[in-house]
Amino acid sequence: MSDIVLTASVRQNLLSLQSTADLLATTQNRLATGKKVNTALDNPTNFFTAASLDARASDINNLLDGIGNGVQVLQAANTGITSLQKLIDSAKSIANQALQSQVGYTKSSLTTAANPGANGANLLGTSTPATAAAPFTGSGFSAVNLSSGTVSFNLNVDGTSQAISLDAAAVTGYNTAHGTSLNAASLSTQDMADLINDQFGSAAATVSGGQLRIASATTGATSQVTISGYSSTAAGGATGLANVNTAGTAATGGLAGQTLTIASTTGGPATSITFGTGTGEVSTINQLNAALLSNNLQASVDSTGAITITTANDAASSTIGALGGTATNPGGLFAGLSGSTPVADPNSQATRANLVSQYNNIINQIKTTSQDASYNGVNLLNGDQLKLIFNETGKSTLNITGVNLDPAGLGLGTLNAGTDFVDNVATNKVLDSLNFASSFLRSQASTLGSNLSIVQIRQNFSKNLINVLQTGSTNLTIADTNEEAANSQALSTRQSIAVSALALANQSQQSVLKLLQ
Repeated sequence: MSDIVLTASVRQNLLSLQSTADLLATTQNRLATGKKVNTALDNPTNFFTAASLDARASDINNLLDGIGNGVQVLQAANTGITSLQKLIDSAKSIANQALQSQVGYTKSSLTTAANPGANGANLLGTSTPATAAAPFTGSGFSAVNLSSGTVSFNLNVDGTSQAISLDAAAVTGYNTAHGTSLNAASLSTQDMADLINDQFGSAAATVSGGQLRIASATTGATSQVTISGYSSTAAGGATGLANVNTAGTAATGGLAGQTLTIASTTGGPATSITFGTGTGEVSTINQLNAALLSNNLQASVDSTGAITITTANDAASSTIGALGGTATNPGGLFAGLSGSTPVADPNSQATRANLVSQYNNIINQIKTTSQDASYNGVNLLNGDQLKLIFNETGKSTLNITGVNLDPAGLGLGTLNAGTDFVDNVATNKVLDSLNFASSFLRSQASTLGSNLSIVQIRQNFSKNLINVLQTGSTNLTIADTNEEAANSQALSTRQSIAVSALALANQSQQSVLKLLQ
């Protein structure tokens, strides 16, 4: 074949045809792939730049699966919080039912003696001013015998109260302390005064003209001289002490100037009251109730002026706190009083016990719901951590740390019948815990929503960035189909012309061949 010689025209037409065929093949490949740069030979810069953009888009697209899973983890946690909030609301409803139930007890109360002149508008009542004590004599005071038995009474002089107890031991103790030698079997009136003053702590008792005197230091409404609780089995005429009660007229009745303290009742603040008409003092039933309110107590006054204090419904299971103040001194309106013990009502407590059982069922549901709010093994309501990666280098991340939202994490626990829900104070403690749990859930829902928003924004950003990268890659390699189609038509026409030209060139050689024949 090497000895075949082509004419210049044939060779030229053949080369033209080959060039057209190559261009046509390239154009058809561009039309088929839609790209004008298919290999590095087409355009090295555009080819490798586009490949880099495509690789990055592919890496980010692979991260989208993890981001999508992260969104679902957050959605699962959000669904769990929504359910927990509904369970908390149900628990609140049960607690409110307990508040609306009948009081479960006959409440603790105390009632004073009658207070003449007292009523709702004036609790102070009326009082009789004290007068100086008059002297008195009693049979046997010339020689009291305390060798056996005891003389005992309560002595209250001008607000100072002391229990006095006189017997042989008291005489011996007095002799030791003072270096005296009183004879318990034969005590003079002065001996009795000395023994009384020794225990009272001041010279309340005196002797004048052979008579024993117990007198107030002052006269007027605020002075008092009272002796109560006298009893004796002493021999030698000691019963003559009974006449002490006639030694002067003490202030009687009335609360003016008196103080009353009541210790805390079921956690309420202790009450401190001063009776009177001055600023901050109490003189009416409304003022008394206002002072008692925070200590879960309430008061009423009857037609005799007697005051009754009762625990409020909120503290029905509690006993009134211990009383103190001058109003509880011997002879005072509140002397010797204490609150009665509350008595549980079986039917009411059975109802409340049933509410406790319902509440505990909800607590169990809170526990299981928080445990079930997981997705793909990650539970943000159980303290798990979610780490999301947003870019191909791993430097753009988001760490979301979950919290324990089981009953313990929410500050809740199961209740005990007979202890919880027994009255409104106990029930309100539970409601306070539920309100805290509800507020905590709302806070966690807000945090979760913020994180979910961030993840969704990054998810959309990644999708848009992938589109940008792919568009940039395409712009570097894409073929103009209109242009390539036109080129294809032109090349096809050129190819046809080249074939015709080649045929014409061959015809001249065939003509020579015919001459030779």
